[in-house]
Amino acid sequence: MTHDLTSLYAAIDATWPAAAMHTQGPWTFRDGQGGGKRVSAATTDEEVTKADLPAAEAAMLAMGQDPLFMIRVGQEGLDALLEARGYRIVDPVNLYYGTLEQMAQTPPPNALVFTIWPPLEIQKDIWAAGDIGPDRVAVMHRATGAKTSVLGRHGQSPAGTGFVALHDTVAMVHAVEVSEALRKLGVGRMMTTHAARWAREEGATHMAVLCTKANTGANALYASLGLEVVGQYHYRTL
Repeated sequence: MTHDLTSLYAAIDATWPAAAMHTQGPWTFRDGQGGGKRVSAATTDEEVTKADLPAAEAAMLAMGQDPLFMIRVGQEGLDALLEARGYRIVDPVNLYYGTLEQMAQTPPPNALVFTIWPPLEIQKDIWAAGDIGPDRVAVMHRATGAKTSVLGRHGQSPAGTGFVALHDTVAMVHAVEVSEALRKLGVGRMMTTHAARWAREEGATHMAVLCTKANTGANALYASLGLEVVGQYHYRTL
């Protein structure tokens, strides 16, 4: 079974959930409660006009959030409307996707990578150093399906952490962070392949990962693991 973009977008919402979501007119709004753009951005699956924008802006302001829109593949019309209204592009993102089989066959290194739930304090410290603070850790706790954190070590030192959760048969990997002094030592690869093994045991068949285009190291890692870019999105904000 393969998954189309609609099912992958659903997996993003399920595995990195907003505190609340509601629809109004053509829009879906997310209450992020400080958890970042992915859980705060408005989206639409419909064709909209400039007349639809003021109501969306007012709804987000009423939620205590600045207007923020996620622009997905095929939404060039919405993108142009927002650009004309003065919105700028923020954080273009690649959506990677592929089968678990090859990654899951990589043998685990001895005592260097672990799945742990709930996360340890040292993992929260690593995330915090990468600007993934308590509000984003709260997003992880909101996910209701099978989920775990991954802790990677380098020698005797905790070196990196990440989060993986399942929706249907897709394992979504989020919040991968490696301590700055221990990057480029294979910790990210080790954690991702370990997440693949865990996900396969939980019944997943595929993995998806979101990565900002600016993160050249992570993009290279996911491509080297056999994942392919199947979608992209970016945000627009004032």
